[in-house]
Amino acid sequence: MATAKELHELTVDDLRRRADELRQALFQDRLKLRTGTLDSPAERTRHRRDLARVLTVLTQKEKAAQKAKA
Repeated sequence: MATAKELHELTVDDLRRRADELRQALFQDRLKLRTGTLDSPAERTRHRRDLARVLTVLTQKEKAAQKAKA
């Protein structure tokens, strides 16, 4: 996944799209965990952290846009 610096270069729409993709990946990981087919639990942790990183950058960009309007 991208670093926070790389995420800052993306548009808000791209960040929202990436957050949706990561939510889907987490859902799939949850299903695999319940069925016992999850290959690597570390992958689930990585998806969770990546989602948090994307949401953090998205929130920062939205707050900056609101400040710019005001």
